[in-house]
Amino acid sequence: MRSDDTDPVDTRLGARLAELRTEHGYSLGELADRSGVSRSTLSRAERAEISPTASLLNRLCAVYGRTMSQLLSEVEAEPAPVVRTADQPVWQDQDSGFVRRSVSPPHAALRGELVEGRLTAGADIAYDRPPVAGLEQHIWVLEGALDVTAQDTEHHLGAGDCLRMRVWGPTRFRCAAPEGVRYLLAVVRP
Repeated sequence: MRSDDTDPVDTRLGARLAELRTEHGYSLGELADRSGVSRSTLSRAERAEISPTASLLNRLCAVYGRTMSQLLSEVEAEPAPVVRTADQPVWQDQDSGFVRRSVSPPHAALRGELVEGRLTAGADIAYDRPPVAGLEQHIWVLEGALDVTAQDTEHHLGAGDCLRMRVWGPTRFRCAAPEGVRYLLAVVRP
């Protein structure tokens, strides 16, 4: 049951997820079949009874054909040309230790965006598919170390290293540093 201290972003996100399902004409059961997420979890996310994980949002973004940043930007105010640090939306996946700052949020007229990612020591996030097939990503490690697996190839990245790739299948991000990792992710829609 929703409490009075529900995060307003989770509330708006839940409402947007429900709108998207309605716009696509899916029942909860149909969306569960398409996304691989249980009906009860989908229902609870739409009612903001739970804060969705990065993995759950990724599965839904894949069904709806949008990036996670696009989805999250849809629940934020209209993006300004200059986004001050204090105004950059931050989203956390408490379960995985992932913190995501939308440095340069998506805009309808642009295909690229910048995201700052932080993973705590030992954090491990697996995505079963990209939100948009052929999504271009550039991952630049700023501090720490990151292991990225894409297309069955593992890449070990240290501070200053950059991995460029197009994402067609599953990916995995693992923090390989005892102090955590901070990286910049440039995302370009195909």
